[in-house]
Amino acid sequence: MSMIWNSVTDEVLLMNRPDRKGFPGYIAPGGKVEFPESIVDGAMREVREETGLVVKEILYKGLDEFCDPEQGLRYMVFNYLVSSYEGELLTDPPEGELIWVPSKNALELPMQDWFAERFPRFFRAGTFERSVVWEKSSGQTLQQTFKVYHEQAEQ
Repeated sequence: MSMIWNSVTDEVLLMNRPDRKGFPGYIAPGGKVEFPESIVDGAMREVREETGLVVKEILYKGLDEFCDPEQGLRYMVFNYLVSSYEGELLTDPPEGELIWVPSKNALELPMQDWFAERFPRFFRAGTFERSVVWEKSSGQTLQQTFKVYHEQAEQ
């Protein structure tokens, strides 16, 4: 997932995903990595495919991991902040309408709870790691680990 941020206007580019696409509401661009591309190359490709923008600067922000032991499923989301890009937005984007939103107003839009919870992390110092063990049948979180990492100055 890549949060595209215009630092001059302090706006983020979000897409309004329709119900038929899954995860309806406003969300940052993202998708699956294709073999054998790297995780970061996959993130940049997804930005280009979903928005038309070409990434110039990208910063790794953290990892969200979701596990469901009942299904033997592990789902990992690598999160990036895109602060430099070029190109024109697609006029008919494949994943949903694209809209520039002031960062301070973004959380007022309808969005998935997990995305709203993740949103501020793109703009905080350091990187984060979140792991959730979730049981689909009960809809309950069984375990959660959250850690923020800050770079230390060289001594």
